[in-house]
Amino acid sequence: MPQLDAEIFMRTIGCMANRQIARDLRVSPETINRHLARLGRHCLLFHWIRMQNTALPKAIVIDGFESFEFSQYHPIHHHLAVDPSTGMFLYFSDSELRRKGRMTRYQKRRRQQLEQRHGRPDPRAVEKDMGEVLAVTLAGHSQATVFSDDHRAYRRSLERVRCVVQHEVTSSRERRDARNPLWEVNLLELLIRHSSANHKRETIAWSKRRQGSAERLGIMLVGRNYVNWRYERNCRQTPAMLMGVESRKLEVEDVLAGRIFRGHVDLPPRWAAYYDRTVRTRALPRNREHRLKYAY
Repeated sequence: MPQLDAEIFMRTIGCMANRQIARDLRVSPETINRHLARLGRHCLLFHWIRMQNTALPKAIVIDGFESFEFSQYHPIHHHLAVDPSTGMFLYFSDSELRRKGRMTRYQKRRRQQLEQRHGRPDPRAVEKDMGEVLAVTLAGHSQATVFSDDHRAYRRSLERVRCVVQHEVTSSRERRDARNPLWEVNLLELLIRHSSANHKRETIAWSKRRQGSAERLGIMLVGRNYVNWRYERNCRQTPAMLMGVESRKLEVEDVLAGRIFRGHVDLPPRWAAYYDRTVRTRALPRNREHRLKYAY
């Protein structure tokens, strides 16, 4: 069934959950899981090849997108970096978080039990993982401008960067319209919520593994940058066209036209971990890695 990949791609960025896609295409849910993993790996390679041949912007907008894996006792952050002038979704990473906010006594006891059993997430994970996003997207620059909200960990992340950074802070309480300096990353987060079944506010389709969440986000990245228009109305350019990466809007068949070999692409550390499927979910005893010899 060679047509499956293109059909799964469009249904994934069209807010269908894995089992819904399986019913629609009349295949096994496990078939969808395997194809999504392979599509996610392909999309990471596809995008990063183009980034290696493109001058990265000297100004970026960053933010954290909160979701969860396995259950609401295991929240995660996806850290996003966007070009403010073109809307190009540049890079992402993720962090485990400790459940916070208002909880009942039972929920507090349950969180304590889970932490005793599986361990507690690194309290400095956001700082470290956002630090990698900054290091990758600002590589090669001696000076740069970073726009963010007033998250305290971002200031510490910026101290890890090897260039002079002008940090422009906008309060997260400011109105999130097109006049907000963080507009492009806020728009991206809205599109992720809108287009990804696993990141809806109230859903039963949440990601069971961080690894799967990253693979879906990789597909979303390619769809946002290369396949969809930057804006649906009165715009006939994609973010990739505006940034000079592509000369035209790509179709899904263009994205999937040829196989990309991992050995030909030098992925950043976190994306290399996503490709090898070494990102683990604490609550699951088994986390299958990608170690195929002939289809790596």
